[in-house]
Amino acid sequence: MPDRSIRVMLVDDHAVVRMGFRLLLQGTTDIQVAAEAESGEDAVRMFAEVQPQVVVMDISMPGIGGLEAIGRILAREPAARILVLSAHEDIMHARRVLKAGAAGYLTKRSAAEELIQAIRQVHQGKTYLEPSIAQQLAVQQLSGVKTPVDMLSEKEFKVFLALAKGQSVVDIAQVLSLSPRTVGTHLYNIKQKLGAANSAELAIMAIRAGLIEP
Repeated sequence: MPDRSIRVMLVDDHAVVRMGFRLLLQGTTDIQVAAEAESGEDAVRMFAEVQPQVVVMDISMPGIGGLEAIGRILAREPAARILVLSAHEDIMHARRVLKAGAAGYLTKRSAAEELIQAIRQVHQGKTYLEPSIAQQLAVQQLSGVKTPVDMLSEKEFKVFLALAKGQSVVDIAQVLSLSPRTVGTHLYNIKQKLGAANSAELAIMAIRAGLIEP
């Protein structure tokens, strides 16, 4: 294998997706797929061992998911460069991952060349945003328009998403390494902020915001 300068770790729970990205990147002269992980937990565990220069990560995965994995990796290695490659085309997810410390956001509908360009830019210390996402973020920032979900803190947002997907308080507590009581407190605050009476209403809000599939 030729000596390549950018060591990449692919993180996606679908093996076929990882294979497609690996084959794509193998066609470059300066990018090497150093490792693959199928969950956020695996990514956190493998990061120190592999020491990739760029992590290409999905965010919708079983377990802790990509958003929590970003936080945990950056807590251990603040200089880590993480590029999110997601099926979500809404700007809410993009804004959340950037706030969590990701260096870029790209949707899976993007052209293959754009992924390669994004990896190179993130490796160079730059931030990369898919042009359509960047435009939407700019328009929203200029207009000042916010959705109710924007009022949630990062931890509340993670709990909100998990609840909307039907996970129990006990399951969420285990995945996020929190006590059930703490999750219950987050749930109370989420309902108060969003004016929701139950988990079903939270799920409807998540669907309307484009955060989960109906």
